[in-house]
Amino acid sequence: MSDANQNGNDGKKTYHKKATGNALNTVKKHSKEHELKLFGSCFCPFVQRVWISLEVKKISYQYIEVDPYKKPDSLLEVNPRGLLEDLNNGEALLPPDSKIRAHSRLWTDHVNRHVIPGFYRFLQEQDQGKQVEYAEELKTEISKLVDAADKNGPFFLSDKMSFVDIQIAPWIIRLNRVLKPYRGWPEPEPNTRWAKWVDAIEHNEHVQATTSTDDLYLDSYERYAENRPNTSQLAKAVNSGRGLP
Repeated sequence: MSDANQNGNDGKKTYHKKATGNALNTVKKHSKEHELKLFGSCFCPFVQRVWISLEVKKISYQYIEVDPYKKPDSLLEVNPRGLLEDLNNGEALLPPDSKIRAHSRLWTDHVNRHVIPGFYRFLQEQDQGKQVEYAEELKTEISKLVDAADKNGPFFLSDKMSFVDIQIAPWIIRLNRVLKPYRGWPEPEPNTRWAKWVDAIEHNEHVQATTSTDDLYLDSYERYAENRPNTSQLAKAVNSGRGLP
């Protein structure tokens, strides 16, 4: 795909505007008119968080594909900022025990404050020396999360997917589909707790149902890997050292 219309550079890959593979099949199943509408961009991990939640909870909804660079008025009426943000659909996925709920919220905050910014910092960095530094930082933040998880798993709290798993799942699948080809991110070491968690996420039916083919992510994230101007509000925030927008 050419990015000539976006940046005037022939031969550049551009973001996809329609889901593919399993995700496309799920889109077709949820194309009928419904009062609950999920405005989504097929490559957006924040949208995938909500999408996985809806699938896990078996909530009826209508999926509406949105070009994040050409947002329709129907989205702006709902969200004037035009961000494709999370719907508040996570509470039911938190455990009833107050201590475990607090534990889950604490480590969700860790994902948002450290893992996700670290992912983009590493991906967007053009200096190879700093890439090595940022790769180690990301590994450290992931290790902290793994150490806080249930020792048996394979998910964060137990053998069932819960809130924290959904918060990090879109980035786990992008490690192999984005960071590996663009930055040489390594496969998990066999028989480790991290490998067990990654495998559980990759093979979860709800994650698979909302995941497109690998080429969609490879093409859509080239602009991040090259740190092109005007890539996204998130990319701009990471470049300026700020947190998630």
